[in-house]
Amino acid sequence: MFDKFGRNINYIRISVTESCNLSCRYCIPERGVCPKKNGEILTEEEIVTAVRAAASLGIQKLRITGGEPLMKENILSICERCAAVEGIQELCLTTNGTFLPKMAKDLRKAGVHRLNISLDTLDREKYAYITRGGKLERAMAGLETALQAGYDKIKINTVLIGGFNEDEIPGLAELTMEYPVDVRFIELMPMNDEGAFGKEAFLSYRKVLQALPQLVPAPQDGGVARLYRLPGARGDVGLISPLNAHFCGTCNRIRITADGKLKPCLHSPDEYSIRGLSLEEMRSQMERAIRDKPEWHGLLSAKNPSRAGRCMNQIGG
Repeated sequence: MFDKFGRNINYIRISVTESCNLSCRYCIPERGVCPKKNGEILTEEEIVTAVRAAASLGIQKLRITGGEPLMKENILSICERCAAVEGIQELCLTTNGTFLPKMAKDLRKAGVHRLNISLDTLDREKYAYITRGGKLERAMAGLETALQAGYDKIKINTVLIGGFNEDEIPGLAELTMEYPVDVRFIELMPMNDEGAFGKEAFLSYRKVLQALPQLVPAPQDGGVARLYRLPGARGDVGLISPLNAHFCGTCNRIRITADGKLKPCLHSPDEYSIRGLSLEEMRSQMERAIRDKPEWHGLLSAKNPSRAGRCMNQIGG
């Protein structure tokens, strides 16, 4: 389905939980997360119905997110049923990787084609700091297990944070030399982080180009990342720049939060409830949301935070 600006909306991201076993400082506020009751979040049936409604409108790509989606007890069933929906050609999942040593193979069998693994540093102490207590070894073990499980593609998502990991840009990019993975550097977005970061944290994607002058342009895949490659690498380096070079003009996605709010734009306060609706009612809401999708997310900066009205874990990473 096309929106009023001519964008073909063929991608949906659905969060299945707001909870996470980590507490990354740019995602979850220091006060923590107040868990929602079962009656406040989408059921498995509602998630599958939403995917069916989306597919009927031409959605072909689905990404399961959270919080940490692998904390969801019925995540394998959700993935298997969503992958089987007619019209869904690609099922992806974003995770912090720490549950993958036990679940990577089962997720692949359930129909997950691609994984995105969040990894902001290769330093154990810094990893513990940014995640408020996480262990880097568990995430790296998850990556290793995922590589053995035969996914079509594995991407590592690194949030670029000034004063924290800008000195690690070369080391993180080197992962594409060691493994058949893409590493994507994502500009930090000014969400509802309660002042966890100062203005110096909001680095431009150009910092990566400066740190890696040997990068050469790579074939583009139609996604939001600008793709480059280190000579001799096994994967690409991607640059995602929602602040300094936004890609709203080609945005092809909508999102559904764990509590059943359809968001046509990550940074917009506009939400459309789908919880408790029938297939046709969900389809109608999706049509409305796509039709009303804003042209762009507005100016984003340290002085102009997101108007989403939610922390990232409440929307879906």
